[in-house]
Amino acid sequence: MNSIDRRSVLLAGLGVASAGALAACSGGSSATPALVAPSGSAVAAAEKKRKGTGRTHEVTLTAAPAVLDLGGGIMARSWAFDGRAPGREIRLSAGDTLAAELSNQLPDKTATSIHWHGIAMRNDMDGVPPVTQQTVRAGANFTYRFITDAPGTYFFHPHVGVQLDRGLYAPLIVEDPEEPLSYDDEWVVVLDDWVDGVTGTPDEVLAELRHGMGGMDMGGDSGSNGHAGHDMDDMGGMDMGEDPSPSSASPTSGGMPMKFMLTGAGSELLGGDAGDVKYPHHLVNGRVPADPAVYHGKPGRRLRLRIINAGGDTAYRLALGGHKLTVTHTDGFPVEDQEVDALLIGMGERYDVLVTLGDGVFPLVALAEGKDAAGMALVRTAPGSAPKETVRPRELSGRILTASRLRAADDVRLPSKKVDQVHRVELTGGMGKYDWAINGKPFDMADPTANPLTIEEGRRVRLDFVNTTEMWHPMHLHGHTYQLGDAGPRKDTAIVLPKKRLSVLFDADNPGQWMLHCHNAYHGEVGMMALVAYQS
Repeated sequence: MNSIDRRSVLLAGLGVASAGALAACSGGSSATPALVAPSGSAVAAAEKKRKGTGRTHEVTLTAAPAVLDLGGGIMARSWAFDGRAPGREIRLSAGDTLAAELSNQLPDKTATSIHWHGIAMRNDMDGVPPVTQQTVRAGANFTYRFITDAPGTYFFHPHVGVQLDRGLYAPLIVEDPEEPLSYDDEWVVVLDDWVDGVTGTPDEVLAELRHGMGGMDMGGDSGSNGHAGHDMDDMGGMDMGEDPSPSSASPTSGGMPMKFMLTGAGSELLGGDAGDVKYPHHLVNGRVPADPAVYHGKPGRRLRLRIINAGGDTAYRLALGGHKLTVTHTDGFPVEDQEVDALLIGMGERYDVLVTLGDGVFPLVALAEGKDAAGMALVRTAPGSAPKETVRPRELSGRILTASRLRAADDVRLPSKKVDQVHRVELTGGMGKYDWAINGKPFDMADPTANPLTIEEGRRVRLDFVNTTEMWHPMHLHGHTYQLGDAGPRKDTAIVLPKKRLSVLFDADNPGQWMLHCHNAYHGEVGMMALVAYQS
């Protein structure tokens, strides 16, 4: 590896100021207004308004090297929380306080943090160096303490470099003490694309991607649909054949062999180019399809699936063979129920679905959209042989849910209100130079408050995402949930398709400085981030 991740150097080095010092300054830009400090009085006042139970849930999370058993004899040298990936689930009730002590035992003086993805918490606990805190140095500890007042399906991961694409992630489930859904059991399902310790590291992937495609033909507009090659004919509801992988060849750019860059991956659902990275494995709950995770249940029982896409570069089309899925929530918030065959889930998104279990052995397949690969787990309610790891249930080509087809449930829909502030969020860049950015300006970790999107507390805000690029981007806003349009679902992460526009609404009710970024780990790291900051 001949280049070092600049962000990691910035955050691990001596030049990182404290969050308070950063908040007190204007980021070196004379035009920047005074901003609410992450630990300021406005943040403390908002925290006092949160309804708490008075209970505290204490956990210790040790980030350290680990040799992970992915199944099928595949052992991966990676980093993980407490030696496992996904990490051990944290589960508590709405209103409980989480006190999570991070112990950083990573090698080579590697700094890290934890971001609590999707939780509307106090700003100084958001885990985003150098904006809301300093990085947690190797050998050091840091305790995150905040009230989890919104029930839902969430997860946590680092917010330093491309550490997200290692094994440092785990589910965070906030239960509703007045749960309105009726079901018999639940299963948390975590999807992930895996490279670390198998064919390389995420830092090596990033170093290669930074070279860009140059004059190489990307094939993004070739009309090739990455999932069209799958034979969806059924044999007992399933295709037992194996699909070719035309995108597995290693191209070259300027004579340099491309070990990690994926070309020719296309998807109609994603509007064209499906992804940048060639992953050797796609995991469901940390296991490869050859040796899958298994849920054991009983026929006729109602199962709640909490589905989390923790991947770095892959959208998944998910289906359970022989079953319909009733979608009840996305990103923690309830929606008007919809029955579908499959759903599309981008990085950072979560969906809750209900299924009534049949009698038999059924594949839960997470098709890596456009990439001619898949992850798989099994739902077993009876004896019998398991389907082949190459199975493609016919439901994958049935009615596929995307977030744009959902409506927020009545009790979480934003009330009609005049929009007070509007920000155009233009998504820019491309594969040629690998120069992903927002409004043409890559985010500068050395000057994080240089070009903020400023908002005022108490205002209704509209963000107009305008995707000028040839690729889709899952856009994640910290500290808030936004609504897609006037009546769409409440979400914190939403897919913006290439050459399309998506308008979202939210109420500015959680003061501080919050990141807005593409949840493709590599797009965000090279600069597709912006700061949404409250004016003081």
